[in-house]
This record gives sequence, C-alpha cells and structure tokens, in this order.
Amino acid sequence: MKLYYAPGACSLADHIAMHEAAMNFDRVKVDLKAKLTEDGTPFGEINPKGYVPVLEFDDGKRLTENIAILWWVAQRTPSLAPSGDEGRLRLIEMLAFISTEIHKQFGRVFRPSADAEATAAREKIGQRFALVATMLGGDYLFGNDVSVADAYLFTMLTWARKMGIDAPAELQAFYARMRERPAVKLAFEHEGLD
Repeated sequence: MKLYYAPGACSLADHIAMHEAAMNFDRVKVDLKAKLTEDGTPFGEINPKGYVPVLEFDDGKRLTENIAILWWVAQRTPSLAPSGDEGRLRLIEMLAFISTEIHKQFGRVFRPSADAEATAAREKIGQRFALVATMLGGDYLFGNDVSVADAYLFTMLTWARKMGIDAPAELQAFYARMRERPAVKLAFEHEGLD
C-alpha cells in the first residue's frame, strides 16, 4: 500500500491517521508544482485530479479524497472512530464539515484573487474554528480517544498557524495534545516538517 503525499498538504491528515492505525505503508512524495512523484512519474498518471492524497492498494486500485481515505482507515481501525451507528454518522458529519467549511476556505487564503477574498476566508475559518471549539467532546472531537477526524482538524490548525490565523484556546490546547502524539511526530518526521 502506498500513500501519495505532499509535505504539509492535506494528505498529512491521512498520513497521521494511518500511523495512528499502525498500518504498514510506503510513502511517495509528490511535487505538486512540478506535478511529478519523487521518482519522476507524472502525477497525472496516478491521480488525474492532480492533487493529494492518493492511497494506492496492493492490487493497484486507488482511493482519493481525504474523507474517503480517512473513512477507510476508520473502518479498518474502529478505535479511530466513535462507536455505534450514530458515532459513524457523526464522524462523516465532522469530516464533511472540516472538508467543506474549513479546508476549502484555505484555498482562498493560499491563493486569493484579491485581498478582500483572503480577509473574508480568514474570518470564515476563524468562525468555523470557534464553532468546532464548542464541539470538543473531551481532549478530542469525540471524547478522550483520538479519531481520524482529529487528524484532519489538526492539519487545518497546522495551516492556520502557518498563515497566522488565530484559533480559540481550546483548539490551541488540542493542537498541543495532537502535536505530542507519536503518530503525529512520525508523520512530521517523514514529511520533513518542523
């Protein structure tokens, strides 16, 4: 199994989740600007969508999109998801919220068409972070056990720190807890992040 990633990109969430699940996998670094993998393969041959993450299974089949990959990890490692039917629904709900309401806004911060657009996106991210801070169920999103959604939220908070976007104190404490997890440390080491 291979995870195609770009250092610090949204694929960091999948990288962390797969380490939390103690999965064995190879990592293939992708240069998103050059659109090449580290061995020179055109990335469009791997994912015609042109972005990470991509999870390639041993049979050659590929899965893309954070929500899908994180859900797949949670299905194979039930301890990384809240239990029961409602818990699984809440996990999908949170993954979708992070993807559509936080992750998507960062595109307007990283590549704004105007200063006003970046300002509006920063405000929206701040509002969404404030809401998520009220949703923490304990140390993590669903209580005192980490989930795949926590890996995704942590990645968004990593971006926020890089871009100077403030997060509420509850999420800063969450970030600090996540940053100390062995899976996060290992993913950071593999990706060459600080």
